[in-house]
Amino acid sequence: MSILKKIVIYALLLLSLGSIGYISFIYYVPYSNGVRSGELIKISHKGYLVKTWEGEISQGISGAQIFSFSVEDKHKDIIQQLKDYQGKYVKVEYIERYRTFFWWGDTRYYITKVEKENSPHFNPNNDEN
Repeated sequence: MSILKKIVIYALLLLSLGSIGYISFIYYVPYSNGVRSGELIKISHKGYLVKTWEGEISQGISGAQIFSFSVEDKHKDIIQQLKDYQGKYVKVEYIERYRTFFWWGDTRYYITKVEKENSPHFNPNNDEN
């Protein structure tokens, strides 16, 4: 085998391993994780070639602060819960990734759990006057 063929093969191997390592790092190593609460104002399945699930939570009065997030297609139960809780006050757990790819979603925030909560703004059992 000529030296040029060896260089090309090693370069392709290095490029392949580097790409696999980069994608694995982006997917498996979270930048942060946390919890946010607010009114679920949007959940949609959007895109031209690749459809992704995107949503928004209003964290302030009259939508002053919006938290945008994505949901991976493999989390069918979370997607259904978000559809059911549309317009309700929810608490979501998420992971934030360093980067995203177009087939994963528009944001770096990915929902891992969702729960319905009582709104602190419209709670009839609230004793504060």
